[in-house]
Amino acid sequence: MRTLICDDHVTYSFNFPLKENLLRTQLIFLLLFSSLALTARAGQSSDSARPGARSVMDAHNCYPYWEWWSDRIDRALAAGTPVAIEQDLGWYTDPKSGRSWSVVTHGDPITGHEPTMEHYFFDRVRPIVEKALKDGNHGNWPLITLNLDFKDDKPEHLAAVRALLQKYRSWISEAPRGKDPSVVQKLVVRPILVLTGEPDAQQEVFYDQLGPNDPVLAFGAVHTTDKDYHASPEVIDSEKATNYRRWWNNAWHVVEAGGQQHAGEWTAEKAHRLRALVERAHANGLWIRFYTLDGEKEEEVSCHGWFRSYNFGNIPQARKRWKAAIDAGVDYIASDQYELLADEIRQSSHAQNVSSQ
Repeated sequence: MRTLICDDHVTYSFNFPLKENLLRTQLIFLLLFSSLALTARAGQSSDSARPGARSVMDAHNCYPYWEWWSDRIDRALAAGTPVAIEQDLGWYTDPKSGRSWSVVTHGDPITGHEPTMEHYFFDRVRPIVEKALKDGNHGNWPLITLNLDFKDDKPEHLAAVRALLQKYRSWISEAPRGKDPSVVQKLVVRPILVLTGEPDAQQEVFYDQLGPNDPVLAFGAVHTTDKDYHASPEVIDSEKATNYRRWWNNAWHVVEAGGQQHAGEWTAEKAHRLRALVERAHANGLWIRFYTLDGEKEEEVSCHGWFRSYNFGNIPQARKRWKAAIDAGVDYIASDQYELLADEIRQSSHAQNVSSQ
């Protein structure tokens, strides 16, 4: 009996006569080659989650507004993966029964008839996630980033969402909590990555209350003390990544004074400003997100459920910013125009692949 332990920690045992040296050598090399191939694929999966590895279309407000626009998540997923999906969450208490639960909603008034995140998000992505888990990691995980925008930070609400994430733990990227929050633990990458916001109340529930061996399933954004256009990237982003806080969320007005409505023409100076912000984030170990880059005629904005404050006025102006954000390496580019932005990212990725060949 001979035993061989490969790099992937799989032990192989087999019988062969010692005199069959050639067969033995060939078998050993075959097993070692398989082990190295598995290790290489695992490395690719981790690299896709690295800050700066890729730009992802972030589907802004990807949920129904009351009875309207219930197809948003279908549109976002149809645009292809990787994709980010924003879910706004509110806490509803039934006045008759006193029972409370989390719902997907843009805000008050909350009626209790809104969908739950389990139904609207997790049930909808189930076929994608289960297929990905069955096929194995081909280097493009996480496929879906779930971006949580809480409309309140009630402890019971946050605890309910934490319990829901725990239920779907096998789908969700995680890191061990550990003992020192300043030590960024290695991310175990799975098909879904969950991001949440800046508030300390969220850190309390999603991180501080965990034991050292518990998994961190939702990662918060760093605090930003000054979001003025004139502030330097070092002032705006003064925090490095921690084991819990791993991303940086920004309104577009830190790039262009006055934001989308007062942006004017895109210039080399603005492109330099954008790149400096991105480089600062990545140097601090953070993913960076900008919201929300839309372009449409003013009279057509409200009928789509978009916000005028996020509107550059037309598609060409928005497209210039999309291209600049992709070129600068922005990790998450939020927009309501899911299909157009996703196509812009695909074209850019294709062009980069062609140029590198």
